[in-house]
Amino acid sequence: MTEYDLAVRGGTIISAGAEMKCDIGIIGDEIVALSKSLGPAKRDIDATDKLVLPGGVEAHCHIEQKSAFGLMTSDDFESATIAAAFGGNTTVIPFAAQHRGDSLRRTIEEYHARAKPKAVIDYGYHLIVSDPTPEVLGQELPALIQAGFTSFKVYMTYDLLRLDDKQMLDVLSTARREGALVMIHAENYEMIRWLTEKLLEQRHTAPRYHGISHSRISEGEATHRAIALSQLVDTPILIVHVSTDEAATEIRRAQDAGLKVYGETCPQYLFLTLEDLDKQGMDGAKFCCSPPPRDADSQEAMWRGLQNGTFQVFSSDHAPYSFDEHGKLYAGPNPPFTKIANGVPGIETRLPLLFSEGVNTGRIDIHKFVELTSTNAARIYGLFPRKGTIAVGADADLAIWDPNLEKTIRYEDLHDRAGYSPYEGRTVKGWPITTINRGRVVVTDGGLQVEAGSGRFLERGKTSFMRPLGRLQPEVDPKRNFNAGIL
Repeated sequence: MTEYDLAVRGGTIISAGAEMKCDIGIIGDEIVALSKSLGPAKRDIDATDKLVLPGGVEAHCHIEQKSAFGLMTSDDFESATIAAAFGGNTTVIPFAAQHRGDSLRRTIEEYHARAKPKAVIDYGYHLIVSDPTPEVLGQELPALIQAGFTSFKVYMTYDLLRLDDKQMLDVLSTARREGALVMIHAENYEMIRWLTEKLLEQRHTAPRYHGISHSRISEGEATHRAIALSQLVDTPILIVHVSTDEAATEIRRAQDAGLKVYGETCPQYLFLTLEDLDKQGMDGAKFCCSPPPRDADSQEAMWRGLQNGTFQVFSSDHAPYSFDEHGKLYAGPNPPFTKIANGVPGIETRLPLLFSEGVNTGRIDIHKFVELTSTNAARIYGLFPRKGTIAVGADADLAIWDPNLEKTIRYEDLHDRAGYSPYEGRTVKGWPITTINRGRVVVTDGGLQVEAGSGRFLERGKTSFMRPLGRLQPEVDPKRNFNAGIL
C-alpha cells in the first residue's frame, strides 16, 4: 500500500470548475491521489469543515524593486514571500525592472541574486522593458522569452519608464513574433503632465491632488490606444490595475470583438476611494498609487468587471513603501504629491478581502474566486496545470481556508515591512490557516515552517491565451489582420 508523504483529509476541495469532498495524497512535490479513503501518510492534516483551494498565484507585485528614481521597496524577497504565504499564496510573479541604459540580462541576474537566498515560496519574474533598444528587442528580449520569461510590462506614463507609440509597436511586434504576453500600464502621460502642471501652478500640492492629476479620462484614453496598438500587430495584451469604468468598457468592447485582451483589477479599486488620499496631514500619502483609487461608482464598476469576465485576474499590485523618509516621505515630511513614493501594500490581504466581500456577499461564487486569484493567472502566465489547480500531477500547492474565521486587519498582525496597511481596521470573514507549497507546509498554526531560500524559481511556458477564459472570444480571424504580411 502506498504511503504518502502528506495527506490532507476531510476537506471540501474547490477548483475553478468543481467541488468535491475528498482527501489529497501528496508524495514529494506533487499531488498523486484524490480519494475518499486514502491510505496511511507520514503526516496528516485534518481539513474537516475547511475549504481546500489551489494556492494563490500573486501575479502582480513589486518585490525588492528599485524605482526609476532609485528608491527601494520596503519588502525584500524574504518578507514579501512570507507575507504572501500567510495570505494563502504559493506563487509570486514580481517584476524584474529594467531601467534606462540597463541590460535585461543583467537585470535578471540581479533579481536572481536577490530572490534565491530569500524566497520561501515559488517565484518567477515578469520583465519591465523601459529601454527597447535594437539590442534589447533583437537579442536580449527574444532570448529571455525563450528562456521562460514569457511576459513583460511596459508603461505609457512616468518620465523614466514610458514608451511612445512607435516604441510600443516595436515591443508588441517582438512579443507577437516570440509568443509573449505584454502587460500594459495604461494612462495618458501628456494629460497627467498637463494637469499636474496646472495644479502645481495653483499650489495644490496635497496628496489628494495626486488622484486628481491622474484623470479617469487619461486611463480610458490610454486603454483605448493600447488596444488599438495591439490590434494593429495582433498581439495579446493584459491591461493591468484597471480602476475606471471607462477603461473596463474599452476592454470589454475589445473582448466582444474577439481581440486577445485581458484585464486585471486590484483591492485598492474595490475598497479605497479618493477620500482616503484626503486624510489629515500627510496620512493621505499612504494611499497614493497609480492609477489612484476613484469613487463608489468606480468600485461598483470593478465588481461588475470581476463578475462578468471583463477581468480575468485579481492582483494586489503590492508596492510597499514605508511611511517615513526611507519610503513615502523620501522627499521630506511635507512633499508635494509629485514626490510621494507611489504604491500601496496588500500582498497578504488580497485573498481574504476578496473572499470576504466577494464570496461571502454573493457578488462572486467560490469558483470565480479561484479563477480570479489562482487558475487564470497560472494559465495566462504559462504555469498551468502545474499551478492554479488541484489535480493529480499538479504541484501540491494548497491553501486551507477557515471560511468562518473572522479577523480585523491590523498591521501588527501582518508580515510585510511597509509599516501600515491601507485596510487597517476592516473586519473580514474567511482566512487561510494553512499554506502548502510543493508539499511543504509553509504556514500553519500561525507560524512559518520553512527556511528562507526554500522557494523555487519557475521557468514559465507560453501564455495559453488561445484557451477560453471567462468571457474571451475566439482568436481574431487572420483574414481581418491586414498587417499579417509585414510583421
